[in-house]
Amino acid sequence: MFNEEFFKFNIDNIKNDLAIEGMEITDGDVNLYRQFANEEIDMIQLIQKIKSEII
Repeated sequence: MFNEEFFKFNIDNIKNDLAIEGMEITDGDVNLYRQFANEEIDMIQLIQKIKSEII
């Protein structure tokens, strides 16, 4: 498990850093990472979900 407050803080910082580079993290991206952090999905499932969004 992870600290939700700390996670939110880090996501906000990452969003700001990527916005400077013209990139964006969506809520879907955050939820996907949250599933991985909560061990609801494993690395293989994470990669498959990312791949399916790209194709």
